[in-house]
Amino acid sequence: MIATESPRPPFPPFNAETAAQKVRMAEDAWNTRDPEKVSLAYTPDSTWRNRSEFVSGRPAILEFLIRKWNKELDYRLIKELWAFGGHRIAVRFAYEWHDDAGLWFRSYGNENWEFDDHGFMRRRIASINDLPIQDSDRKYHWTLGRRPDDHPSLSDLGL
Repeated sequence: MIATESPRPPFPPFNAETAAQKVRMAEDAWNTRDPEKVSLAYTPDSTWRNRSEFVSGRPAILEFLIRKWNKELDYRLIKELWAFGGHRIAVRFAYEWHDDAGLWFRSYGNENWEFDDHGFMRRRIASINDLPIQDSDRKYHWTLGRRPDDHPSLSDLGL
């Protein structure tokens, strides 16, 4: 943690409530598609594996996120808690997006997260697969930004 940064509650060790809260906070942040804001949730030396790409440090995370959201347009994400223990949380997720040719995709994946004592993520390991879908197969239709509280979860959608 940089001395000028405020801790990011909830803090580990996680229980069911605080782990679910951390997952929703991450989903909400990623749905802003604001690379600067999202990058601040990670330690300055955070390490990632995202698909087959390895990223280390906030500047590289910021660059990665800018590239991601320049490619994955109209991005909408739902995350769901899978497991937790101590400083770690596992989630599953699915997001929908389209490319610059207008082709839609649903990307499915799992992430393993590890946090420091101040609530910053110090490690993120993501495995993701993309499925081309038709516009008519989309399930995420909320206005860009935070998923509404009454929108179905991944489990509710059968994903």
